[in-house]
Amino acid sequence: MQKYDTATEAHSSAWIFQAWASFVISLSATTIGICYLPVDGWVKGYVGMGTIFTVASTFSLAKTTRDLHEAKRIVSRVDEAKLERLLSEHDSFKK
Repeated sequence: MQKYDTATEAHSSAWIFQAWASFVISLSATTIGICYLPVDGWVKGYVGMGTIFTVASTFSLAKTTRDLHEAKRIVSRVDEAKLERLLSEHDSFKK
């Protein structure tokens, strides 16, 4: 069984481009939509600030989730190394 390690997997340049392009296009479309809303400036400002806050909190949540996942992987690797060391030191045929 082959282990899948995302730390050694690199993203392709096409994937990186697609991710950035979709982000820029969606944010631009939302901004244009807010600018053309048939409401006064206060409502546009409120919706714009809500959009900015949503994007910023999404980045924070994604980073926190990634950091927690990486921390669990590190702890798991340390536990794995301790177990391997313990098993290598133990010889069941010794008396």
